[in-house]
Amino acid sequence: MQTADPQEIAKFNEQAHRWWDPKGPSRALHELNPLRLAFMRERITLKGARVLDLGCGGGILTEALAAEGADVLGIDAADQQIEIARLHALESGSTAQYRHVDAEQLAADMPSAFDAICCMEMLEHVEAPERVLAAGATLLKPGGCLFLSTINRNARSFALAIVAAEHLLRLLPKGTHRHSMFIRPSELAAGLRAAGFELRTLEGLHYDPFRRKAWRNSDVGVNYLAHAEKSVVG
Repeated sequence: MQTADPQEIAKFNEQAHRWWDPKGPSRALHELNPLRLAFMRERITLKGARVLDLGCGGGILTEALAAEGADVLGIDAADQQIEIARLHALESGSTAQYRHVDAEQLAADMPSAFDAICCMEMLEHVEAPERVLAAGATLLKPGGCLFLSTINRNARSFALAIVAAEHLLRLLPKGTHRHSMFIRPSELAAGLRAAGFELRTLEGLHYDPFRRKAWRNSDVGVNYLAHAEKSVVG
């Protein structure tokens, strides 16, 4: 796996068996998922679209995309996550397909194959996010859409995403995130431009664990969503 960090893969493999537990370590993902799906649905027609879920984990968003009528492939560097995703798809009857493969490896096999790519809560777990963006550009058709969610890097995100979420409230296992790997919106925008994308939208993504409520707004200070389009050349 070329872009994957072995320590990050190990962390997510440890959580694989509880990925679909709505009260487990992935509880926030279950409750954020309708907002992530809506962010995509508002910008593209999912029915009939060829979609790649890059860093799909156990397949929460992947199955939701398939239920919308997308022809969706989920990929992840964590082999146990992919196994859980495949088993859950069999149990649920989902049409989602999965591969244990790195984004760069898939880009070599399937250039310009997808109408849209989603890469949610993944970029902050890789050492070289610019390589993931470049692979995404190769995998997308010209004019294709890239949907991202990640975490801003500042004092506020350290307090909320690490101190509160991991240590005080224990919403996530300790060590899930490293603050140094968080990505400022300006850094993401620069990386997208370098990979041949045009940034279209940034939105804040928020979660209240006490009320178990999630919402979107213009505040990108901690978690945020992004929509970009692959430039059309010629």
